[in-house]
Amino acid sequence: MYQPSTVLLTGVAGFICSNVAVYLVNKYPEIMFIGIDKISYCSNEKNIEEISQKENFRFVKVDITNFDHINQLFLDNKIDTIMHFAAYTHVDHSFGNSIIFTQNNVVGTHILLEVAKQHKINRFIHVSTDEVYGSKNSISLEDSILDPTNPYAASKAAAEHIVRSYHHSFDLPVIITRGNNVYGSKQYPEKVIPKFCLRLLKGEKCQIQGSGKQLRSFLHVDDVARAFEIILFKGEVGEIYNIGSNEEYSIIEIATKLTNILKLNNTNEKWIEFIKDRDFNDQRYYICNSKLQNLGWQPLISFDKGLEMTVDWYCRNLDHWKENDIQAALNL
Repeated sequence: MYQPSTVLLTGVAGFICSNVAVYLVNKYPEIMFIGIDKISYCSNEKNIEEISQKENFRFVKVDITNFDHINQLFLDNKIDTIMHFAAYTHVDHSFGNSIIFTQNNVVGTHILLEVAKQHKINRFIHVSTDEVYGSKNSISLEDSILDPTNPYAASKAAAEHIVRSYHHSFDLPVIITRGNNVYGSKQYPEKVIPKFCLRLLKGEKCQIQGSGKQLRSFLHVDDVARAFEIILFKGEVGEIYNIGSNEEYSIIEIATKLTNILKLNNTNEKWIEFIKDRDFNDQRYYICNSKLQNLGWQPLISFDKGLEMTVDWYCRNLDHWKENDIQAALNL
């Protein structure tokens, strides 16, 4: 079993990494965690408030695309492990300004890899997405061909190829993960579940792009945190692990479930409206998680239970973001 000493978490004020950080920092006081984030529009220092005073956690505001700052971070600390979450992730945004996705997701990853190589780290865990497989009707295994269909997914696939090249060319000890959609507390409300939830709480309709029949699999962020725990300690260098659920739901089903949880007992016509689809909208992602299950992981939170937990969190934390930020996200 791998035993890290000092772990660098990139994108730590973002949704997924902040939840992973809180889980790991609290559970492993003997490990030092250094969290970095440039604090973009969808990250929030409130996400890591509960661990900000922990002795085994330190936050540094830094941009992963700044080579000198990243290199200095390694010079000042004995970092032996990187868990690289930082990324621009919103597909809709990537259709409008795809260059920043390349700069952040590809160039930023390359800079981290180069610094990691120079400082001879022991693990580089790269967080990717199931969208690199493209829209599939068949199940995607870790060795399936990558076929990204939007600029965001393409930037993540490009970053993956650079990560793998550093493993083959420089023997950098890398692990890659590819995950389904994640939902839960602290998620910026540009993504479908928090967006629908907040729109409904404001008395507004869920706006569904296209037909709403697109299928998506979702994992609660607590299950994802446990997945990264297992990958950190038990993952094998050079391997790729899908982090996914076997359950699939259409976007219409998600909106309906949320209206039921909030007890909005009216017809769907009152709470759902269909709007113009994005330029290209993948119909389905379906990944096999058996390799990760063989390490001892399985999802524990059902989708219905997870949705109830998520709605409860948003009802209690309506002030987590500034009102103008929420409104901007809801109107995307």
